[in-house]
Amino acid sequence: MSTRVLRLEGLPAGRDAGLLALRVIVPGSLFLKHGLEKLFTFGAMSAHFPDPLHIGAVPTLIFAMVADGICMPLLILGLATRWAAAWEFVNLLAAWSFAHHFQFFGRGADHGELIVVYLGTMLALFLAGPGKYSVDGWMERRDRVSTEEPAARSAMLR
Repeated sequence: MSTRVLRLEGLPAGRDAGLLALRVIVPGSLFLKHGLEKLFTFGAMSAHFPDPLHIGAVPTLIFAMVADGICMPLLILGLATRWAAAWEFVNLLAAWSFAHHFQFFGRGADHGELIVVYLGTMLALFLAGPGKYSVDGWMERRDRVSTEEPAARSAMLR
């Protein structure tokens, strides 16, 4: 009994449960803090949004809005997970490099550590994928079953 308690055997274990927690917590906080802001105050933000890539403030804001306001809910659901994680990774890397100048230590580096945590999360989700507790995982299982059915039926007819 005591070893079961120490190992927390009642909780879901494994990679898929960990990916679900990672997909919900980190993108959820990014969406709540930055995504909703960009979606609902786009007009006000477009007047003063930075243009570090010299493509215009509005195109830069649109790229960031897609990353924070659209890709984060996709990551939470586990839909188009690798594409959404890659898009957000590029957005975060651009923000950290052009707006925060890769600051991690010292004065003015108040967001550096958090950006690195977000970057690491997006890289992990890009590399690992969404896991089975996701829309992508459900679609993969559905597709696998639908492609196996004809083969199973023809084997049964023989």
